[in-house]
Amino acid sequence: MKRREFITLLGGAAATWPLAARAQQPEGKVRRIGYLAGSSSTFAYPEAFRQGLRELGWVEGQNIVIDYRFAEGRLDRLPDLAAELARLKVEVIVAATTPATLAANNATKAIPIVMIAVGGPVELGLIANLAHPAGNLTGMSFSVGMETFGKGLELLKETVPKVRLVAVLSNPANPAHTLGIRTLKVAAQSLGVELQLLDARGPNEFDAAFAAMAKGRVGALLVMPDSVSAVYRTQLIDLAAKNRLPSMHGIREDVEAGALMSYGPKLTDVFMGAASFVDKILKGVKPADLPVQQPTKFELVINLKTAKALGLTIPPTLLARADEVIE
Repeated sequence: MKRREFITLLGGAAATWPLAARAQQPEGKVRRIGYLAGSSSTFAYPEAFRQGLRELGWVEGQNIVIDYRFAEGRLDRLPDLAAELARLKVEVIVAATTPATLAANNATKAIPIVMIAVGGPVELGLIANLAHPAGNLTGMSFSVGMETFGKGLELLKETVPKVRLVAVLSNPANPAHTLGIRTLKVAAQSLGVELQLLDARGPNEFDAAFAAMAKGRVGALLVMPDSVSAVYRTQLIDLAAKNRLPSMHGIREDVEAGALMSYGPKLTDVFMGAASFVDKILKGVKPADLPVQQPTKFELVINLKTAKALGLTIPPTLLARADEVIE
């Protein structure tokens, strides 16, 4: 049951990264950029970026080459991958999410960097301010502020009104999560709930985290979004189901895979928006002269099948506000 039409940007190009066509372009006619991300598990996002480029006249394999580097959930690989792109002397590095952007920023101060979905870029010292980023970095932030995480907790509390203890699963390797947890603590206080803060850098730490949730008898779970939770979303969702935990996530793909609900920016729009920064930089505009943009659309997605399995009744007022309800 869809409340608003959602356009899926997953195309055939997303499943097969163009390679052969790149080497066949005449010298001097092709611009080269790098694309750095923590994972390739959500193909819709790089495809949305490519669609944004196409709408601006940049066609991969014709007048632009994209060198992709994916850490596949191993965030410790990002510094080496960023350094590799810098050595290739690409004209722009597109860095998706906070850890990738930090790695790119550490790898070069000369190559322009377009960040995508970065949480708290000012607080993390990546830019001076949104209007005048300074330096070689600009792009799209993850949200209008870290309050997005607090809103997710609020919606989870509305779904499970009697919950008193909520587990928060975060990745200590992602600095944006530290900022988000500060906001969650403030929101929890106003909502009258306690938080059980748990770390997981990878799948080998998931079982211990969920064992701690069971021991603490938490009533719900909030999973902070990043590349690790994206790569291993199936395992996380299965563990939440096994422990009968209603869960709030940050990206819609988790809900499509079986999580209860998600709240966050419409990331396909964020990734498409990043293409305009690349276009301007390739045409000679300096990153410092391009204000950082924030998302304008946020979406709430609810999985009714999962709610039924958990024995939950979603409040009608919440269903009415949902952008999409999966039945």
